[in-house]
Amino acid sequence: MKIVPALIILLVFGGCAFPQPTDPYQPVIPRHYITSEIPLPAASAGLPDGPVSLQQAIEVALANNPEVAAQGWDTAAAQARQDQASGARLPRLGIAGGYSAFLDKQRLIAASRDGEPGLFSRDIVSGDLVLSIPLFTGGRLISQVKTADLLRQAASYRLAHSRDELVFNITSLFYSILAQRHVIDSQEFSRQTLTEHLKRIDALMAAQKAARVDRMRTEVRLADVEQELVREKNLLAIQGRALISFLGLGERSKPISPQGDLTLPEQIVMPELAATLTIAREERRDYLAARSALAAQAGNVDTALSGHWPTVSLQGAYGGRWATGSTTGPSDDQDDVGRVGLVLEMPFFEGGQVEARIREQRAGLAAAQERLRALEFQLRLEVETALLNVESSGKRARAIQKSITQARESLRIERLKYELGEGSVIDVLDAQATLLQTETGYYRALADFRTASAQLDLATGRNLLSDER
Repeated sequence: MKIVPALIILLVFGGCAFPQPTDPYQPVIPRHYITSEIPLPAASAGLPDGPVSLQQAIEVALANNPEVAAQGWDTAAAQARQDQASGARLPRLGIAGGYSAFLDKQRLIAASRDGEPGLFSRDIVSGDLVLSIPLFTGGRLISQVKTADLLRQAASYRLAHSRDELVFNITSLFYSILAQRHVIDSQEFSRQTLTEHLKRIDALMAAQKAARVDRMRTEVRLADVEQELVREKNLLAIQGRALISFLGLGERSKPISPQGDLTLPEQIVMPELAATLTIAREERRDYLAARSALAAQAGNVDTALSGHWPTVSLQGAYGGRWATGSTTGPSDDQDDVGRVGLVLEMPFFEGGQVEARIREQRAGLAAAQERLRALEFQLRLEVETALLNVESSGKRARAIQKSITQARESLRIERLKYELGEGSVIDVLDAQATLLQTETGYYRALADFRTASAQLDLATGRNLLSDER
């Protein structure tokens, strides 16, 4: 009788033993899932107030970027699912208890021999220690473990590719900012040049050696340069905010000051397309993730097929039975029982659920095959595009680099000719515009080359974190 109040208390207060519902906005700790090939600062790490190198920006981004963190948690979840699948193959040990009220009095435990006296009661409480060991499941457990491991590999590859994509985005934006600064410097130099030229025209007009229309043309050109300068500075500010966002420092208001080298290497070596494609298929993380996901889906098909097979498990239990109400019979009101045996479950009819699961998984397998094929096309396109961009941007930078000196000399000559009365203001303005266009094109070509190089690394699956930057 004493056990009934205990069970009632357990049932009533058992549900109250759980904590409050999980707060969806409370950070989850620990972050031990993060694995990196470079040292990472803490998640709350920020940037220094001074110049920031590309390596520093990458390290902070990898530590703070929310999308990379989300991929990391997905990998941790995949690892947990693999552990669950592996645990399903192990023996299960648990406690089972219950209370039953019968219309007619029942024997507390079964008789072990003919004529054995027993205790009868309408209220019986049971408690057992139950052991279950799976012996045969038609390959279902093995397939689930294999599938979970492949999905964990796929999640790990997706995390690595997400990190690579972030590194590429940071690299591209970083060099774009460096190039944009040079563009602004060229615009400001052009404005200064036009301002000085305007003063020189005023002096020549005072000496009656220049016409007023020359001043008007120069003012128009100066206004055009100033509005372009405003636009370029606004673009630089937008790029800075985008970089802060990629770094996971969205609440930071102070601008970032990137510091780096924006020069062209002396020699550009272009790899062969066939060799590059081979490397991409072996190293690119999203492609490897897709292959792992395809193999995992094949495992899902095997798991579904196992639904046609019987399952065999070894089960054992040991526990007690208690009579809690009125009893009849000479025996004690409590006794222990134990059992061990094999349990066979054979599916005969499940309303077509097994076949439906098989069709579902086979359709998923076909879809995964098509997605892998589409990714192969995309991989080839991205590799070819990156190779063409590296070659094109490198050639453009080389070509423009040679013409900068000539454009500066041409501007100097045209200004001198104008001051000597042998040239026109239009020639001076054209020379100035040519120099500005040449310098702007050169710095943007350098940024395009750096971006194309990072794009090639991303397309081939090269480890962008291992570069010396």
